[in-house]
Amino acid sequence: MNNERRKRLTLLAQHVTELKDDVQAVLDEEEDAFNNLPEGLQNGERGDAMQTAIAALDAAVCALEEASD
Repeated sequence: MNNERRKRLTLLAQHVTELKDDVQAVLDEEEDAFNNLPEGLQNGERGDAMQTAIAALDAAVCALEEASD
């Protein structure tokens, strides 16, 4: 691999890491929001939607971690 491609890959790896950190921050915020909901809302439709979003964000973080490895 030449230096130009190596530099491009390094830059892309940095972007993936930054993206993972951003998605992790959103995941943390969504988890906090869910945990601060009253129990009745957590067990309702809104809570279900939030849990679905949390699971999707968690999967995205895992995929981005795998990609950066």
